[in-house]
Amino acid sequence: MTRPVVATIAALFKRGHVLLVRRANPPDAGRWGFPGGKVDLGESLEDAAVRELAEETGIQATAKQVFTAVDAFDHDESGVLRHHYVLVAVLCSWVSGKPLAGDDALEARWFPIEQLGSADLALSLDVEKVAKLGAQIHSNRAFELGF
Repeated sequence: MTRPVVATIAALFKRGHVLLVRRANPPDAGRWGFPGGKVDLGESLEDAAVRELAEETGIQATAKQVFTAVDAFDHDESGVLRHHYVLVAVLCSWVSGKPLAGDDALEARWFPIEQLGSADLALSLDVEKVAKLGAQIHSNRAFELGF
């Protein structure tokens, strides 16, 4: 029996913007989503998120907290389920670097949070919802820490 695959997504915010990558590979090739990928055996969720963020964007960050999880289903053309991913969102804090697409990303860019609802921006499922939740938590953490 095939089981879901655990993966992380790195939610990184800076000055009212969120970092997204345009995916090169399925699922959701060509769509914008969070940098992320599969968790390696023995790797923590936080370490996986930071590693994937660096591999896909060149940005160095620290993991702050796990804040939500979403399902991602990959179906073939006939509707048969190929993969089921459980994406665990990790709030990260920027340390250094500028977005530069790498690994399996076609592009990497900062987007204003309010632009995510725009019809002309092809987002992966749940990206807007997760980004808004992450931005709210990020804002609360920044306020609490005096940033």
